[in-house]
Amino acid sequence: MKDFTFISGNQHKIDYLKKWLGLPVAHQKVDLDEIQSLDLREVVEHKAKQAYQIVGMPVLVEDVALTLEAMGRLPGPFIKWFLQELENDGLAKMASHLEHQRALARIMYAYYDGKTLEVFEGSKQGVIVPEPRTSPDATWKDNTGWNSIFLPDGSDKTYGEMADDELKVYSHRAQAIEKVKTYLTT
Repeated sequence: MKDFTFISGNQHKIDYLKKWLGLPVAHQKVDLDEIQSLDLREVVEHKAKQAYQIVGMPVLVEDVALTLEAMGRLPGPFIKWFLQELENDGLAKMASHLEHQRALARIMYAYYDGKTLEVFEGSKQGVIVPEPRTSPDATWKDNTGWNSIFLPDGSDKTYGEMADDELKVYSHRAQAIEKVKTYLTT
């Protein structure tokens, strides 16, 4: 298996990576520049290279995007700032005023060892629901991300209502982690 350090300060993301990889995961919180780009690949490639420069060992980074299709490529990788300003209620309300509520959830992981840069993507189509929906049994119980307003195609539950077994079936994160696992273990 290839060694790496996962660069994240988000315990949920660390726990998911450990669980769905089924492998031990060293991790470290490192402050990285958040470059301004609508190109998610550009964002993760920059993060991976910068993280490698800081920690001096192979790294794995990730970033997410949520695109409201009626808004072109927005918010995309800027979703973090949309949520900081609008929160889930405001984002759902904004989406309800659009021509349609179709959305695309994307995640990219980037592995960089100083020479080789590999990017792994997962994506899931869905819709933004009119108001946040959560469940006490849900895996992502907090309301800090957009999980409570994203309803993936084929499900009657938002990510914020799903337990682990349900979430893995619909998760863009699970798709990408499978690709990471294949790369790391071959």
